[in-house]
Amino acid sequence: MSKLLVRALLLVLAGVLFFGSIGIVATWAPDLPVDELKLRWARPPSRFLEVDGLQVHLRDEGPHDDPVPIVLLHGTSASLHAWEGWAQALRTRRRVIRFDLPGFGLTGPNRENDYSTQAYVKFVRAVMDTLGVQRFVLAGNSLGGQIAWSAAAAMPQRVDRLILVDAGGYPAHALSAPLEVPLGFRIAAMPGLRWLAQYTLPRGVVEMTLRNVYGDPSKVTPELVDLYADITLRQGNRQALARRIEQGYTGDVSMLRQIKAPTLVLWGGKDRLLPLELGRMFERDIAGARLVVFDGLGHVPHEEDPAATVSEVRRFLGS
Repeated sequence: MSKLLVRALLLVLAGVLFFGSIGIVATWAPDLPVDELKLRWARPPSRFLEVDGLQVHLRDEGPHDDPVPIVLLHGTSASLHAWEGWAQALRTRRRVIRFDLPGFGLTGPNRENDYSTQAYVKFVRAVMDTLGVQRFVLAGNSLGGQIAWSAAAAMPQRVDRLILVDAGGYPAHALSAPLEVPLGFRIAAMPGLRWLAQYTLPRGVVEMTLRNVYGDPSKVTPELVDLYADITLRQGNRQALARRIEQGYTGDVSMLRQIKAPTLVLWGGKDRLLPLELGRMFERDIAGARLVVFDGLGHVPHEEDPAATVSEVRRFLGS
């Protein structure tokens, strides 16, 4: 190899290292303490409830004499804020309970570093026990949907009705085409980049991930990017996300046939993460389930168009 070629390669390597270092410095984002984030994202009616050693970020709204409250479970890297539109529409007549799941939002990581479906079902039961709620309607999106149907199968005496919104749980090989995983989740799953992702957070990655889960990416606002970026930076959340991905997203789908609760399945027709094919599987495998498709919406239809989606919920609940 000539000296000229070696010199050129060294210059290219130096350039990569130089500009890579600039990129790391520019996107350096240390963890934020929860007390700092509370000032913006835990204003009333937020409160914190101690459950199994965790300070759980929770909103409990509407008439507390409702005999069967509605419980809302968010998806991966989201928070109780994703349900704001539904909560506003339902809380005038129904008690609506939503909270940040362990590893996400302001609740933060759990002590056991366990983010399995079984651990989440146990957590939902513990929150309901702490609140003194025996029977409830359970709704969940994505990971929250997987937790919801798993809880409905595990606690049939407590889950009165079930609402699945672009829910997860089926193995990837059950699909006719590969899943389209958002960039942020792919980074968290890659050992080489996972360490770096715990100290940096390019805003563009957050925005790109959100645009990927919306049917209409133009609906992704700077304020929405602020929310998701901030809750990602909550101390411990990035490490928890890596562990959550390590533990996998496949549930025990044989349990679906055990579910007796009346079930509504809502799905975004433009969901690129969990395609409509999965919605049809839930309708097939849960006895009596009814599927409603929103053609123009993506993976988070309850967040993208709360009015259209909650109208189906009202019809389902008979309110």
